[in-house]
Amino acid sequence: MPRRTEHPPAATEPTGPAHAGALRSARRLSALKGRRTTGQFLAEGPQAVREAVAAGVVTRLFVTAAGADRHAGIVQDAASSGAVVLLVSDTELASLTDTVTPQGLVAVCRATSATLDDVLARSPRLVVVCAQVRDPGNAGTVIRCADAFGADAVVLTQGSVDVHNPKTVRASVGSIFHLPVVEDVSLGEAADALRSAGLTVVAADGSGSQTLLDLDLSVPVAWVFGNEAWGLPPEDLATADVVAKVPMWGAAESLNLSTAAAVCLYATAAAQRGKP
Repeated sequence: MPRRTEHPPAATEPTGPAHAGALRSARRLSALKGRRTTGQFLAEGPQAVREAVAAGVVTRLFVTAAGADRHAGIVQDAASSGAVVLLVSDTELASLTDTVTPQGLVAVCRATSATLDDVLARSPRLVVVCAQVRDPGNAGTVIRCADAFGADAVVLTQGSVDVHNPKTVRASVGSIFHLPVVEDVSLGEAADALRSAGLTVVAADGSGSQTLLDLDLSVPVAWVFGNEAWGLPPEDLATADVVAKVPMWGAAESLNLSTAAAVCLYATAAAQRGKP
């Protein structure tokens, strides 16, 4: 595709109505309604933008002069992919993000979606199910863990945070561009579909009668992690084949969601690869 780059005379000078309109449109993507109406979302920072460019989903890139200098390769790749590149001031870029120190790059990306059927067609061996996980930082970190340990997909059930929430995207550090994320399905529907595809559905919960060390994790597994505040209620635990807890030998009462997910996914990935 031809390169399309729009540069103002200087990063802090007026740039006309088209430039201002692009910024206004991008700001609307901070809200769920704006994302769902347009099918677009924002990705911030060099790592997330780099992965978005590699995935071919960037339509517009806002970059400061300093950001263009530091990340010239990312800017060039975005322009070469057909994205419109706009040079903006630090103040204009800050209006697109809620971080204290923006990193000089914010991309407008096309949202992609996946279904359970898409996931099952790939014969998955490790799937992560987040049941009503509402904190965007936790959701993003769990997606990052799933990506790190080779999971085939993540499912965010009904009542969970939007995967394209800016904080979720930021916490995933680009991992949302690496694996399919299914949204807006019930836990029961997800568990039944994954079980039918040959995965053992394991709920991670402190009430489990078994521990992580008691399980045969070399088989295809779907891990279910609950809400940050109330975990998995009895009706959700009933959808699982097994309820297991992470064994702990110290004095800590519990692990937070993302830490527990990391432990469970690492153990499963190691077992599935024949590692002790």
